Parts: sequence; C-alpha cells; structure tokens
Amino acid sequence: MLEQIQKAKNYIESLTDTKPLVGIVLGSGLGNLTTNIEIEISIPYEKIPHFPISTVEGHQGSLIIGKLNGIAIVAMKGRFHYYEGYTAQQCTFPIRVLHALGIKQLILSNASGGVNNTFEIGDIMLINDHINLLPDNPLRGKNIDELGPRFPDMSEPYSIKLNNIIKEVASTNKIKLQEGVYAALSGPTYETPAEYNYARIIGADAVGMSTVPEVIVANHIGLPCVALSIITDLGVKGKIVEISHEEVQEIAKNSEPIMTFLIKELLATIYNLRLEIKN
Repeated sequence: MLEQIQKAKNYIESLTDTKPLVGIVLGSGLGNLTTNIEIEISIPYEKIPHFPISTVEGHQGSLIIGKLNGIAIVAMKGRFHYYEGYTAQQCTFPIRVLHALGIKQLILSNASGGVNNTFEIGDIMLINDHINLLPDNPLRGKNIDELGPRFPDMSEPYSIKLNNIIKEVASTNKIKLQEGVYAALSGPTYETPAEYNYARIIGADAVGMSTVPEVIVANHIGLPCVALSIITDLGVKGKIVEISHEEVQEIAKNSEPIMTFLIKELLATIYNLRLEIKN
C-alpha cells in the first residue's frame, strides 16, 4: 500500500504546487460546496493511480485542489462506499493519499437518516461518536507500521477541539445544530423500520452508509477530523416514509449553504487564530 499511496501522491503533486492544509470529503448531494472553492485544478479520479472510481449518482468523482476561505484545501467531490463492491481499505485509500499530501485536518460530510425523535428533516448533526455496523474494517489484515499502530485508540474519534469550534460558530450565528452518534450500515438498501429502531436502541442518533471507515483511518494515521451530517429522512416510528436517493440529494442540497458556512468559519477559526489542533 505504501507504494500505491506514493504513486498517487506523486501524480497529484506533478500537477500542482499547492500544499493543502485541510481535506474535505463531500457526501451525497453536497458537491455544490465546490462552488465556494477557488479551484486551481480538478483531477478526475480515474486519472489518479490506484484511486477507486465513484459509481453513485451525486458523487461526481473528482479531486479538487484550491482555496476555501483563503485556506489551501483538497476536496473529494464524491466518496467511495462498501456497497459499491469496494473493500473498506479501497474506500479509505484516498484518505491516506490526502494525508500524504500534507493535510492537517479532515472534514467529512454526509447525508443520513435521523433516528432521534427530536430531529427534523434538514437538520445538521455534528457527529461526536460512531457505531461501526459495517461487515469490514479498513485496518483488517496485516498492519503497516509506517502508517499507524496495530491497535489505534478510538476514545476520541472526532476531535473535541474541532467540534467545539463548530458548536461555538453555530451558537454565535444562531444556527440550529444537533449533535449525536452516527451508525454506519452497509447499504445500499435504506433501513427497515426494525433496523431504524435497532439503531436507536443501541445508541445511534442517525444512520448512514459511509464516513466511519474514513474516520477509523484518520485516527490510525493521527489525523484530527470533524464530521457533519445532514438529516435527509427520519427513521422514527410514525414518521417513516418512502425515500429515494434523488430526494436525499435534494434535501441535502437545501441544507448545504449552512453546512458550507460552518465549514468556512471552522477554517477561519483554525487558521486565523493559528490554533494548534490535535486529535
């Protein structure tokens, strides 16, 4: 894997001199955040050595390098999922490449189903913990010590310092912000009522099909991360309705401006105040 990471890194660096400080992963329906980026270069995934190819509508499949709020960033417009047929290692390979490029923080976003009965469609949830219900783990197999420890600590999977900045920005700007636990399931089916109920019973506030493998790898390599989830449907008894991927994308798109604002303010706080953020 080290050689594959290096080849991908070398190819990207052959196309740009920009050294990104922050990595951003854009989930379903959230690709329009890129309209706020001063784009220097957009690289199709299929051009990057060893990168998977995004196969899901709403995940366009390009790596964007440029500036957001004046900060050098690299953004994944489209991510990879276990249900596409990739292994957890393949899904998270790009996170290792972003880290190799030099990013200091990782920002993740997704669309999810809310199972907390206080949530409403369109809410934004700050993820403070997760439950991995996927049948795979990106660290399964022989550990590569150069990348991280065999048994990485997960007592703080999401950076408390970064989360506190997001909460302060939301409070200052009177933005409604939920907070909770995200459970990752394999998909690609949306959950049954019994599965929604199960997720709630075991402690989840929202469910989805991504993010957790990326966070596991981020912790493995010592990369502080923060994750925001848009609640696009409800898995609460009496509020469960038929949902389609197109509807998920549309709802996510409607809440995207608020998420974009939170991310831009997070970057401004980190780099304008020169905070030292450690996981």
